Amino acid sequence: MNQKRRHVRSFNIFAGHAFYTPAIKGMFVLLLLLLAGALIGSMITALLTLIYGASFATEYGTLVSYPIMFIPPMMYAGYKSRSNAVFEQGYALDSKHFGKNGGWICALMCTAAVLAAAFMTDFLNAQMPPMPEWLEEALTSMTQGTLWINLLCVSVFAPLFEEWLCRGMVLRGLLNAKKADGSRRMAPGWAIVISALFFAVIHANPWQAIPAFILGCLFGYIYYKTGSLKLTMLMHCVNNTFAVICGQIESLQEMDNWMDVLAPKQYWVIFAGCALLLVLIVREFSKIPLQSPAGNCNPVSE
Repeated sequence: MNQKRRHVRSFNIFAGHAFYTPAIKGMFVLLLLLLAGALIGSMITALLTLIYGASFATEYGTLVSYPIMFIPPMMYAGYKSRSNAVFEQGYALDSKHFGKNGGWICALMCTAAVLAAAFMTDFLNAQMPPMPEWLEEALTSMTQGTLWINLLCVSVFAPLFEEWLCRGMVLRGLLNAKKADGSRRMAPGWAIVISALFFAVIHANPWQAIPAFILGCLFGYIYYKTGSLKLTMLMHCVNNTFAVICGQIESLQEMDNWMDVLAPKQYWVIFAGCALLLVLIVREFSKIPLQSPAGNCNPVSE
């Protein structure tokens, strides 16, 4: 066994699942396992409530239950990858196809792109009916609660685990899964859209799901062009951290959307600027050459 294969089998979320490329059926299996993990996490939170009280479980329960939710799909993906490693072609979860701009410039462009896209999706939130009170309280607790807990859950756990699942497993799998005759199962555009729908579904409510779908399409395109899971984790982190920071600013805590705090002219000028910036950045990423029609996830072999 050579050094590359030993690395693939090491305990590494970027390498340990490279030989599992789930198609649609596998995507649903991962979703069911995620739901099973969520159920286990809920049971643990209930146990914490019984032992330490509701206030403790409300404050710290997510720190335990959220990572646990991803353990079943990660264990399954690791098992399937080890089973497939002898006979199947693997594809790296994290690659580095940054084109002529290099990684740092790509990271800066991704940061700007996700902030621009997040501002634009705010318009959709403004058209939605009011959230149920229980959901608004739950989301508020994620941005206006204890800062270090919010940052750990929202800015670290969510980008790490959700990007592993939605881009590293689902999108990479849909891009590279093959039929029995060796042909690819799905065009890249459909793979990006379906993975974004998956990303939306796991948010479990339309107020988060609709922006998640739009951002998921952007994350998916960046992943398709660069193969970099680190870039999509950065984008996810920036988006979530910006929400937490806004939630900590007293003057912004009562706003439902940016229309509540910006004059109409200011809002639409910023909206137009964000749209232009997003188009220019996507065009820049479109110049990155593809190593195959399935995108830039590096093949992994013996």
